[in-house]
Amino acid sequence: MGALAGLLKAAGHDVRGSDDHVYPPMSDQLRALGVPVFEGFRAENLDWGPDQVVVGNVNRRDHVEVVAAQARGLGLTSFPAVLEELFLAERHSIVVAGTHGKTTTTALLAFMLFDAGRDPSFLVGGVPQNLGKGYRLGKGPHFVVEGDEYDSAFFDKGSKFFHYRPRTAILTSVELDHVDIFASYAEVAAAFKKFVALIPETGLLVVCARSAGAMEAAVAARCRVETYAMKRAGVTPTPMWTAEIVETPSATRTTFLVERNGESYGKFEVGLLGEHNVENALAAIAAAASAGVGADEVDRALRRFGGVKRRQEMHGVAAGVTVIDDYAHHPTAVQSTLTALRRRVGRGKLVAIYEPRSATSRRATFQSQFADAFAGADEVVVSKLWNPEGIPTEHRFDPDKLAADLRSRGTAARMIPDVAAIVAHVTERVQPGDMVVVFTTGQFEGIHDKLLDRLGDPVRPARVEEMPRVRAVLDAAGLKGKDVGDERAGDVLVVLDEGKIVGCVTVEVFDDAAVLRLLGVIPERRGHGFGWMLADHAVARAREKGVRRLYLLTETASDFFAEKVGFRAIDRATIDAAVAASPSFRETARSAVAMRLDL
Repeated sequence: MGALAGLLKAAGHDVRGSDDHVYPPMSDQLRALGVPVFEGFRAENLDWGPDQVVVGNVNRRDHVEVVAAQARGLGLTSFPAVLEELFLAERHSIVVAGTHGKTTTTALLAFMLFDAGRDPSFLVGGVPQNLGKGYRLGKGPHFVVEGDEYDSAFFDKGSKFFHYRPRTAILTSVELDHVDIFASYAEVAAAFKKFVALIPETGLLVVCARSAGAMEAAVAARCRVETYAMKRAGVTPTPMWTAEIVETPSATRTTFLVERNGESYGKFEVGLLGEHNVENALAAIAAAASAGVGADEVDRALRRFGGVKRRQEMHGVAAGVTVIDDYAHHPTAVQSTLTALRRRVGRGKLVAIYEPRSATSRRATFQSQFADAFAGADEVVVSKLWNPEGIPTEHRFDPDKLAADLRSRGTAARMIPDVAAIVAHVTERVQPGDMVVVFTTGQFEGIHDKLLDRLGDPVRPARVEEMPRVRAVLDAAGLKGKDVGDERAGDVLVVLDEGKIVGCVTVEVFDDAAVLRLLGVIPERRGHGFGWMLADHAVARAREKGVRRLYLLTETASDFFAEKVGFRAIDRATIDAAVAASPSFRETARSAVAMRLDL
């Protein structure tokens, strides 16, 4: 709903909203947009006089603001209906649907079109790291939208994607999900078939051949159908588009080959892990090709793609332990994520913390399947159900049973209901090189930061609301804090000591080159190793982004960067053109030493 608010604001509408719980990253976006959000629901929230009230699908007809809107004669509409009416009717709608992979695939395709200069509009159910927000209103013909099969509103029980007028569609998978509205798999399958049938004869369906449910739905297509799958999946007949992983050049990146109709289409690299993510990229490549985006343009976009917030997102590192945030709440997604992270953690221990929070995961529908999924972790901690009163007792998921089932299979597991106790338990059992992944669809009482703080001296990405402090740190360190605006938060890493930011560094990426700059530590914390920590993490971040050459300019710290990090002094004439043209290089004194680290 927050992304729709952003679209409406971009289109010139006055937008305000109400919610009980708004948390990052959406709360940050809304604050930056100047969209007021009323905390809590009450009739007075409508006193400003809106023309229409967009009702979320969790709100019932007796909701206080629904009742107040009707009493005042205000029109009620739904999220998908507004999107259809105001944004999709006159554009080429590309809808990404499926039980799994929708958000990542939508973000990939939107970024491909954006990076290729096609000026697309998009609406993603997450925040693409490169783009900074989950929506965009462009002037190009294409609108890429994440198509959700969930219902639209209490007065429209049809799936959201029925409103999205697909001319091109991607179908990643079809499985049972959203069991609070779908009584059976047959009902889920019927919804997807109805969606596929909406694509006109002149349209295109890109469908995953490895998903039996997706292929079953594709039978309803009246349009051209292109199939895709990993080459090693052994699907017959051979899909039109196939991918094969040939290399993992770093712990966070994957190189793969793509064939179309059995002929080479290109070699690509992306900062994502796991076969499921390569298939997501393959689907986006196929759809992008149909929109006229060439393989070279796709290659550049994939190399630059920074992922999506809350999808295998690195939340921070403390005491050598990496804390990952992930939105997965279906056993298939959990299993795929753990398989991918297993490669990333290497020889370290992989610890999973799980909060059953979504409508489906709080039900017992996938009780046994979750035991299969979490068996991929070395240790598992299961928390109590969020809002268990919302689920009938006889249908509730049993966290204790999941932990017991995992132990019976040889996986160390415990059910710990309290966040403070979870943090104490996990931080006592991890060591440098280990990884903790937190699976939740909510804020989980800030458990990610609590883990990092308990481990001590965390390094993590800065947040928008922390940028004033970042600028103050830079000023105290004798650097130009004013040069770093709030919009640059995604480029900044900060280090905390006793809960307070004491240092920071930025990494600016230019394709396969980058600049390390503005590394500063407040004077009273110098000599404690924070500068070295920040430099080390900056190098790691550059590697994660596929950077091959990392540059910096320094007037006083060349010995530090050479001895501690491995940089070497170079002639400025050898610097990549894009880096040399950047303000950080052009405005630096000629007396500064230029240095480079080859990654």
